[in-house]
Amino acid sequence: MAGNLLGPADFQLVLLRRMADHQPGLVEDARISMGVSLTEMREVNRRWQAMVRSPRARDAVQRYRSVLGPPEAVVRRKVGDLECEALLWPVPLWPTLRLEVLTGPDKITWNEWLVRAPGEPGPALRTADDLVPWSATVDEVARAFGPVRMLDGAAPTRARLAVTLPGGAGRVAEFTWGLFQGLAPADGQGPLP
Repeated sequence: MAGNLLGPADFQLVLLRRMADHQPGLVEDARISMGVSLTEMREVNRRWQAMVRSPRARDAVQRYRSVLGPPEAVVRRKVGDLECEALLWPVPLWPTLRLEVLTGPDKITWNEWLVRAPGEPGPALRTADDLVPWSATVDEVARAFGPVRMLDGAAPTRARLAVTLPGGAGRVAEFTWGLFQGLAPADGQGPLP
């Protein structure tokens, strides 16, 4: 861990900290594989939160550049009639994913989440059994299990997607930082067994 400055390895711990609410076992395994103690993980998260909430906080793009360095790619995109910019950074813990920060024409950040890296194949998603935690992104689940409806998340880094499984069963797919965490009943009252 880098003194007072946060770096790419630290940022992965920030991602993991939020995912611990849904997948504590996977998070614990990842933290141990990184050689980081629970205390170190909490400290990194505390420093990240202080940076985000500081009265002198940088905008999201500046914050990610300061922590992750220059983006691996900057891609122009059209969303409806608007020209957007997607900045992509690698996340070594998930080598086939990228952190995407999407900004509008006014350079205001619209979204920050994990997406599949360009050229990387996504998972084959045909049934609920194919939805394995940490295997798919919001876009991949939305394409596989439509029609879908975006629901309010419990926190800024959380997303919920009402999906329709084969056979017509409705469920809620839970995401943290854009990465699939689990399925909940359509009423959203907790994870499925």
